[in-house]
Amino acid sequence: MDSKTAARKLNELRKLIDEHNYAYHVLDNPRISDEQFDGLMRELGRLESLFPELVTADSPSRRVGGQAADAFRPVLHGTPMLSLENVFSEGELLDFFRRAEKIVMPDSLLWVGEPKIDGLAVSLIYEKGLFVRGATRGDGITGEDITHNLRTIKSLPLRLRKTVSIEARGEVFIPKGDFLELNRSRERLGLPLFANPRNAAAGSLRQLDPQVAAGRPLDVLVYSLVSISGEEPPGEHWRTLQYLRELGLKTSPHTALVTDYKQAVAYFQEMEVKRDDLPYEADGVVLKVNDLAMQKRMGRTSRAPRWAVAFKFTAEEKITRVEGIEVNVGRTGAITPIAILEPVHLAGSVVKRASLHNEDYIQEKDVMVGDLVTVRKAGDVIPEIVRVVKEERGAAAKPFIMPGTCPSCGEIVHRLPGEVATRCFNPACPAQVIERIIHFASRAGMDIAGLGESLAVQLYVKGLVKDVGDLYGLAEGELSSLERMGKKSAQNLLESLEKSKMNPLHKLLYALGIRLVGERAARLLAVHFKNLHRLKNATIEELTCLMEIGPGIATSIREFFDQETVLGILEKLENAGVNFSEDTERDSIDNTLLGKTFVLTGTLQGYSRQEAKELIESMGGRVATNISKKTDFLLLGENPGSKLKKAEDLGVTIISEDELAEMLVQK
Repeated sequence: MDSKTAARKLNELRKLIDEHNYAYHVLDNPRISDEQFDGLMRELGRLESLFPELVTADSPSRRVGGQAADAFRPVLHGTPMLSLENVFSEGELLDFFRRAEKIVMPDSLLWVGEPKIDGLAVSLIYEKGLFVRGATRGDGITGEDITHNLRTIKSLPLRLRKTVSIEARGEVFIPKGDFLELNRSRERLGLPLFANPRNAAAGSLRQLDPQVAAGRPLDVLVYSLVSISGEEPPGEHWRTLQYLRELGLKTSPHTALVTDYKQAVAYFQEMEVKRDDLPYEADGVVLKVNDLAMQKRMGRTSRAPRWAVAFKFTAEEKITRVEGIEVNVGRTGAITPIAILEPVHLAGSVVKRASLHNEDYIQEKDVMVGDLVTVRKAGDVIPEIVRVVKEERGAAAKPFIMPGTCPSCGEIVHRLPGEVATRCFNPACPAQVIERIIHFASRAGMDIAGLGESLAVQLYVKGLVKDVGDLYGLAEGELSSLERMGKKSAQNLLESLEKSKMNPLHKLLYALGIRLVGERAARLLAVHFKNLHRLKNATIEELTCLMEIGPGIATSIREFFDQETVLGILEKLENAGVNFSEDTERDSIDNTLLGKTFVLTGTLQGYSRQEAKELIESMGGRVATNISKKTDFLLLGENPGSKLKKAEDLGVTIISEDELAEMLVQK
């Protein structure tokens, strides 16, 4: 066969394979068997191996043949990838609809409903019909280039059915059935299992080597057209979805056109019933104004469009059995009981454990070993026991008794008057030392990248680190000999340790883990005393003169610095060159939110929880863990837990991230 004949044959094969991919992935109507399709791919591969000069970038054979990337390059989004406003009840949805209608005052406002897929949002760029670049959402303004991994997704066309240039956006996910099979395969190979489909998909797309992504059952559904050149864009979102399918892109078959609020609620209820039957994890539905000109007129806030909303499903609950109750020892010596559950699939992952917090909590819930219990994920994240199914309690159920000695060091444990926690007060307790190392290295603490739980355990067990002061004396040879710690990893950790020496005092104070001293108190202390030596020698009277430092915190600080072991740690840190002072000009506290108490719930979009907390505290506010009558504001994120209901019951003001941002700029 000559080159001209081969080129013609290859062109025919590629078109035929593209047509069959379109029929299979987009139309859900395969026209040939898998064996016949594999035969076409083998023939394509054979011809391309004979005529390598005829291989094209958009050939179906090139999905897995890309080179590994050196790093993820940043991609600036031409149009920001915004978050969506969330609503959690029919009343909140009605309020949203009324606000939307108030903006545009139309005779009738049509909406499009779509399932809200729990995957990874991506931007897809095609130039003259060819796929040229794909990126993650990132912070909404700048994402990461993951083109090499997106090319491996079989349902994503490398060439559109028209030679137009577009930017489309969609969601990458792993179908639920494929996820279960993926984990079974990993289990057979002795590999760690993925927690849930979303984490597996996100992890697959953040691999430098596309061969890894190619081995994962990734899929993609496209839900919007951001820009187009070469053709007139559709004027409606409903028509846009149809147009995207005509281009060869896969969209959700579970969309619906709704005319009003009542139809929107009916669509939501239908999807909630079908939730378990959907091929992907979904946590709600998205409702968008159909008229694109109307969308533009309605505009957006700093973080979300005014023409779209996410109506979230209620938290999924399952019944399982408490197989046992174990206890963990934290860095402050608190003994925390943990329920060991019969594994249950809940909200996208397998749940095996749930915190029981303390002895009083167990008594209040009346949890016994052997009980059937209802569990859910607070905010669709943290497993919690909602209630005990007492009518099913058998005679074999056993009450839990808090141990009298520490499970880590064997010392007698105590519960101080007025406290709910039972504690081990042995400062040399191995479990506490390891937890203190982990806390010291945390992002809110000294922010030592690469020092997590596994490494902390190794460092302690091998005798390399007896307290946090020893971290700065580690050598590359010691580190590189540890499990999963080669030379490069050891060098990276040492660089991170060196960098952490320059942290301001308030981060060091929090990292030291002084009981009752959180991030807010650490910042207040650092700004007031300016250096660690002054704070170390402060009296209880001097400490309590500082606003927000009461007798309890003051006593805890004084007791901490009176310990010989602590003084030894501080000497090691100072000798290593760790900064003991605070730049009070840089770290002075703005009083914009002075005296205001905030509680956070759900997943925030614009900030991590840590960032939101630091921001509020830097403006003089306080972030508490639990809702009470003294709470001023509840900052609401996606998938909120029980705190939302409690806040509503107590009349606490509930604010969005946008409203927080507005508060922060008010002087």
